[in-house]
Amino acid sequence: MTTGKVLLVALCSAVLAIACGSPAPSGPAPAEHPPARAAVAVGTDGAVSSVNPYATQAGIDVLKAGGNAVDAAVATAAALGVVEPYSDGIGGGGYFVYYDARTQHVYTLDGRETAPAAMRPDAFIEPATGRPLPLDQAVNSGLSVGIPGTTATWEQALHSWGTIPLSKALDSAIRLAENGFVVDPQFRADTVMNERRFRAITSTTELFLPGGELPVVGSRLRNPDLAATYRLLARDGASAIYHGELADDIVHAVTQPPVAPDAESFVRPGLMQASDLAAYAVIPREPTHSTYHGLDVYGVSPSSSGGTTVGEALNILSNFHLSSADRVAALHHYLEASRIAFADRNRWVGDPAFTSVPTGPLLTPEFGKDRACLISPIKALTSPLAPADPTKPATGCVQGTGGAQPRGGTSTTHLVTADRWGNVVSYTLTIEQTGGSGIVVPHRGFLLNNELTDFDFAPLAPGVPDPNLPGGGKRPRSSIAPTIVLREGKPYLVIGSPGGTTIITTVLQTLVNRLDLGMTLPDAIAAPRASQRNTATTEAEPAFLDSPDRAGLESLGQHFVLAPKAFTPIPEIGAVEALEFLDDGRIQADAEPVRRGGGSAMVVTTR
Repeated sequence: MTTGKVLLVALCSAVLAIACGSPAPSGPAPAEHPPARAAVAVGTDGAVSSVNPYATQAGIDVLKAGGNAVDAAVATAAALGVVEPYSDGIGGGGYFVYYDARTQHVYTLDGRETAPAAMRPDAFIEPATGRPLPLDQAVNSGLSVGIPGTTATWEQALHSWGTIPLSKALDSAIRLAENGFVVDPQFRADTVMNERRFRAITSTTELFLPGGELPVVGSRLRNPDLAATYRLLARDGASAIYHGELADDIVHAVTQPPVAPDAESFVRPGLMQASDLAAYAVIPREPTHSTYHGLDVYGVSPSSSGGTTVGEALNILSNFHLSSADRVAALHHYLEASRIAFADRNRWVGDPAFTSVPTGPLLTPEFGKDRACLISPIKALTSPLAPADPTKPATGCVQGTGGAQPRGGTSTTHLVTADRWGNVVSYTLTIEQTGGSGIVVPHRGFLLNNELTDFDFAPLAPGVPDPNLPGGGKRPRSSIAPTIVLREGKPYLVIGSPGGTTIITTVLQTLVNRLDLGMTLPDAIAAPRASQRNTATTEAEPAFLDSPDRAGLESLGQHFVLAPKAFTPIPEIGAVEALEFLDDGRIQADAEPVRRGGGSAMVVTTR
């Protein structure tokens, strides 16, 4: 960045709306050291949990200033776009779940990215070979970039349920981007894992490899370009992403990626046009609903598969008695229910604007009972398992061979918030894999997503309809599963996780740990994880493979393999952020104690 540009950004942050279109953000600058991390906190009048203490603090500050859970969620998300830019940000999308204490109703927003109008079902097929593109060629390209939905989601949530404007919700994030944050070991590790592809894009190198070098742990990383972009959004609202100069810059970055002259590989241009951005809309949807042990479980409906798959698996498990008295049996049933639900997910769930998704039938107790009959207490099923048809009663007990399991990324981020009035938010947002497409929009300070790689590049099984092939204006199937559990109409558990397709199993296993195995919520989050997604082997964390449960499960025919390392030195599955509403009226905020460097839980206590 030129000296002149830095001075201009600094000047713009100091002057009033006459010069820059919005007032300078008020409040203290970030401290020299980041806020302390805590995995558990208990309070009376509000709570926030996210992966990063800077972001959690931004949400807490909004609550302390009188804002509600929605205000705090947007402030936390905006701050995450600064300090966790490889997993989320305004270049991506997500799903927002909100419980309104006054109406005792759950609402959801589908802010998923969409494909450009020009995208066709064979978009990820190499014409010369007729075969799907290698994954790295698809990921590291403009072709993988979907129309972002995050900023529109923030604005819609604030308009519908918030108490402050977007400009106010962005205050902390603007200060954080201007003043910088202290680089921690996780951020450096993520940068190291992305270094090769980041160096292929000049704008990405400039931002995340300052001076051409990896960021040093303990140094301060500033992003004045993002501060200026946030200030533009504060002035003009979400429309700035979808119209005007910023929209033009996004399209230019997608269609003419700023590739370094010495880049080792070809970066494919994308199909996005200005009209695609102008046409984007967030969609309010009815939440998914299932019951488990008398509790009401709400999640997001398609285009995400999270709510239907978690809900179907819980409906299957409702037909069995799981308890800590026989952990092996409980885990066996959890793995089998997940296996079955994933078989049905892959066949039936896609963008409901383009395919008929039987959301209601998938979530009926009767279909869960039909599918539960496949589970043997003494022998595991064989994958890939064939799907059933939820629209045809009493047909779910037929076992057959299904198609291949689609790939899934491992990144994304999640946050939860609650306020003193009893409103809560569970919000998962993403740019797909860690580092997204690897393309930073020049002079704008944010990465673009690679969400379109969530489409199936080719049909999963010959002759079987695939609801998740690419298509113009289509939303790729997601696994995001922000979840709110109500007890007698009021919040009891609020939970979610990053992790691609392992999001579903992470949320499901944490619920089983808490509700069936009697663990405290912190213990349920910390427990070793295994993820069965209708594959021949089940991915598992090292601690799960070393546990005494493994031998018992293998005796039942379960087969395990070490989970991929992804962007962590030790294989990990998911990273839960959650809330529990305690019987004495207090709120317990919970975060991962170790995974992804540990999360950050904070609370407000005034009583």
